[in-house]
Amino acid sequence: MKKLVYILIAAGLLSSCDVDVQNPNTITTTTFWKTEKDAQYGVNAVYNMFYKPGTFSRWVWFRLDLTSDEGFSQSPWAELKEWTQFRYNNYNFWEGNAWTYRDFYEAIFRANQVLHYVPEIEFADAKQKEYVLGQAHFLRGMYYYYLALLWGSENTSLPIVLEPSTPGMQPEGHTETEIFAQAVADLTKASELLPEEWDNPNKGRATKGAAFAFRAKCHMQQHKWTDAKNDLEWLVNGAGKKYYDLTANYFDNFSKDKENNQESVFEIQYSDANPAPAGDGDFAVEPNLGLNRGQFFAPPGIGWTDGELRPWLITEFKKEKDVNNANDIRLRYTAFYSDMHLDFPNNTKIYSLTSNPEQWNKDNYRGRVFFRKYSSEYYRNYDDYYNPTNVRLIRYADILLMYAECVAQSNGSLAEAVALVDRVRARVNMPKMAVNQTAATTNRTTFLKRLQMERLLELATEGHRWADIKRWGLLDNQEGVNELKSRDPDFENFVVKKHRVLPIPSDEVNNNPNVKQNPNY
Repeated sequence: MKKLVYILIAAGLLSSCDVDVQNPNTITTTTFWKTEKDAQYGVNAVYNMFYKPGTFSRWVWFRLDLTSDEGFSQSPWAELKEWTQFRYNNYNFWEGNAWTYRDFYEAIFRANQVLHYVPEIEFADAKQKEYVLGQAHFLRGMYYYYLALLWGSENTSLPIVLEPSTPGMQPEGHTETEIFAQAVADLTKASELLPEEWDNPNKGRATKGAAFAFRAKCHMQQHKWTDAKNDLEWLVNGAGKKYYDLTANYFDNFSKDKENNQESVFEIQYSDANPAPAGDGDFAVEPNLGLNRGQFFAPPGIGWTDGELRPWLITEFKKEKDVNNANDIRLRYTAFYSDMHLDFPNNTKIYSLTSNPEQWNKDNYRGRVFFRKYSSEYYRNYDDYYNPTNVRLIRYADILLMYAECVAQSNGSLAEAVALVDRVRARVNMPKMAVNQTAATTNRTTFLKRLQMERLLELATEGHRWADIKRWGLLDNQEGVNELKSRDPDFENFVVKKHRVLPIPSDEVNNNPNVKQNPNY
């Protein structure tokens, strides 16, 4: 699946107005959706949305990473910077809001086509039909999860669309709780239809384990700890346990040469197969299949540096040494920073530049910390819009830490929860929690607070932090916001009961009377 060029059939199926004139070379619903091959193309078109700049190839990281206390922006593009500082002036800001909102619903539209048309297609093997439908349910559920996470409120805000859109549709708005419920319903169906694993040519497609993992995330955001624990149980102690484990080498999770490994629960397949044209257009003949993130987050002189990390992350990593009294190896692969060449052997390379006092004393480097994960620095001297490194959207370390959180939150065995965290720490040679975090091994509340930093150390800059700080209630009261503010000055602008969600693009509200703007916008 890694090198598969997803066929963008949706370009021929989208319809925004009633026009009788038809291009005889254009695919239509009357000529398509007839064969098993059409069904496969249809579900591939949903995966194709991963390559759109509005989703995971580019702009969503500004919402998931930079808006959290991990990252921020000093971009000369003023509006882009302001949208990481909770200063939302133009709700239709394309790159910061409307593009991602639009693309998430376009992905849902494509999944809806599959779920509408494929049941009527005859398959030689009924199980293959189930797999196609299962993938469509999974992808639709995943996108509804992210819509609820970013825009969902208890106002009647977000549409739920479950059939192919038609001109003039004005779907009803739904609450955050209802959006999560739809995501859970889709992921439940996906878990029933999807295989436990795929053969090698199809590695990277959604599996039963991925469906359970995302359903657990939905439950956790709603504090349904027992439901989430039951989902994660399948991966940690149940039938799915045989498919997953931590890799021996932490960096294997960010290398193009170690993709779809045993730690990968769901992984977006990127490729440099089509390096030109850039393919930013919706209907590019040769869509760009690469990851754009590095080009936007790379240090000065390499990329645009529209995003960077807060220095407190480096301080946090250095608070504890590993069992050999060395620095936590995860720090090496998380950031470029001033002492990187001193903290780790053979760690002087910043793409084509060299980490040394001269470099870090330059005006555009001094005191700054830059993104490293999912960059291409490990095998070349530049980054671009065609980085082939897969994004591990969910990996097993995340599963183990989520399971530990659910065990503790549901009054399960604290010793079991500690053992799960210790398993993640052991992979990177860090001592057991009892050595330096003794209080967290004996007190449930202290453990849960420590787990907030354990997740940061393992998963920093991988798109989890916004969901985490939201789930932990740090956005719900001034006390929590003050804690975030102590690490990230951007939270000076944060307004409780407003900024825990993004504003819905104004055009969406103005064009659909059934959708209300989120509270206090």
